[in-house]
Amino acid sequence: MVRKLALGLVAIAFVAGCKGKQTQSDQSIETLPTGGQSTAIDSTPLSFDPMGSDSGKISGLVTVHFGYDKSSLDASSKKDIATNVEWMKANPSVRVQIEGHCDNRGTIEYNVALGERRANAVKAYMVSLGIAADRLSTISYGKEKPLETGDTEAAWAKNRRANFVPAQ
Repeated sequence: MVRKLALGLVAIAFVAGCKGKQTQSDQSIETLPTGGQSTAIDSTPLSFDPMGSDSGKISGLVTVHFGYDKSSLDASSKKDIATNVEWMKANPSVRVQIEGHCDNRGTIEYNVALGERRANAVKAYMVSLGIAADRLSTISYGKEKPLETGDTEAAWAKNRRANFVPAQ
């Protein structure tokens, strides 16, 4: 009973102590204007397929493919990325999430790390071609979102990819 009471008091003291502390980054957060002022936010929904470049329904965005256990960019992948850079330059208000994927070989942990390296390699190359880094985000799905199931080289090759999804 005494121990529970002591733990409860420690928790209350901790919360109360944290409440009054404000970091420098908290102090610099700006709030939206009030009093009926409007902001110029474009609320037009994007009409892109949520599967992104994997769907083939976003004209101009193409999926980048990788070799087995590779995150380096070859000439073919650089050409595909350049196509996506041109699309982004023609659509300057769109942000893109780059999704890294792997085939089903290897552990979950290994493939998540490999997918992250793939997505980051694509992002770095896009930034080097003139796309602002804040328009690009990355995520790795490892082997969790295959395009094709099966244990064949054709299936594995389709799943070793970085695809592009417009972010909202």
